[in-house]
Amino acid sequence: MVQILKKKSKGPAGGKRKSQTFTIDCTKPVEDKIMEIGKFEKFLIEKIKVDGKTGHLGDVIDIKKDKTKLHVHTEIPVSKRYLKYLTKKYLKKHNVRDWLRVIASNKDRNVYELKYFNIADNDADEEE
Repeated sequence: MVQILKKKSKGPAGGKRKSQTFTIDCTKPVEDKIMEIGKFEKFLIEKIKVDGKTGHLGDVIDIKKDKTKLHVHTEIPVSKRYLKYLTKKYLKKHNVRDWLRVIASNKDRNVYELKYFNIADNDADEEE
């Protein structure tokens, strides 16, 4: 006779959720009027998938905007890389992907910054 053993779940009992907060810092492009933070917020709300469906964030994902920053608060596991992917997709859609790049901040793990490509250094290298 074979005895079947149940595996113990490694997750916390009672279904306690781990919440995360990510920040996308769009200070430079917003100040230069290259992009609008409101349109970017709307894009993320429409494109983030929850349970395989877009546009239905419910109460598990909350997106808030400051003047130049977006704060994404999640109650479910969301990859930081997924937010980078969606940010790049937005930049490509608005034809500014050639000038801006999405970089993780050195100060905080959960912050992405939009920075300009350093074109001046590339020109100096080509002249040598």
